[in-house]
Amino acid sequence: MLAAERGAAVNTIESYRRDLAHFAAFAAARRRRPEDADSALIRAYLARLAGAGMAPRTSARRLSALRQFFRFLHAERVRDDDPSAVIDSPRQGRTLPRHLSEDEVERLLAAARNHPGPEGARLVALLEILYATGLRVSELVALPLSAVSRDGRLLTVRGKGGKERLVPLTDPATAALDTYAGVRTVFLPKGKAAPAATRCLFPSRGRDGHLTRARFAQMLKGLAVEAGLDAARVSPHVLRHSFASHLLAHGADLRSVQLLLGHADIATTQIYTHVLDERLKALVQDAHPLARAKS
Repeated sequence: MLAAERGAAVNTIESYRRDLAHFAAFAAARRRRPEDADSALIRAYLARLAGAGMAPRTSARRLSALRQFFRFLHAERVRDDDPSAVIDSPRQGRTLPRHLSEDEVERLLAAARNHPGPEGARLVALLEILYATGLRVSELVALPLSAVSRDGRLLTVRGKGGKERLVPLTDPATAALDTYAGVRTVFLPKGKAAPAATRCLFPSRGRDGHLTRARFAQMLKGLAVEAGLDAARVSPHVLRHSFASHLLAHGADLRSVQLLLGHADIATTQIYTHVLDERLKALVQDAHPLARAKS
């Protein structure tokens, strides 16, 4: 259902599979089948997760997988009820997304520009595109050649659920992409992987024909060390958060950022309201007549 009806990504489906398998093992240890579980068993499972020290966010994600599972069983009339409907999600503290400062991003870009040859051109293009668009790393590495517009200033991105969105590129990203285009053929593999790779913007010898998420994350960690940054603070997702935070800090509205990030629900984008809060405080301090008079 997730694959056929919702167009869920392979990684999403695997995540659901792992979460449901974990619950199935818990149920089996109590001589229960997961599809026959009641609300008491689900509560016991969540209590076990909490007792094991699992973070509330992770427990909430596992509960979400169970909700989808039981809703599916109910919709398919395998069950007459949904035992997860009466379960409250674990309480979560509000955590702010980790992001880099503008100066730190510039240091990463400067380190990438120091890499010579085709490898350097590819690294700069990947980094410039990621920071210019805020793409998910899975979207970035899997970009097809056809995603780039004729003038090289727009990307057509296929996101979660197969939904497409248009994302503009900055001038530096367009220039980096143009430079990389001249050396892209260096990365085209030979043999069985070649046909799939020829359609990819960032080809590789991998099974899917394109650079893997893990490999790009590894490249980014190495770049962070070269830039004098803590590698533990740098990842493709942190750069996505940096893109959104910096846009909002410079005056972008939340709705526009939602569209660029490909969030289906603006509630997801609202994790960045800490940036808006700071901007509003600065606005009041700069523009309010009493604040100005006091200062």
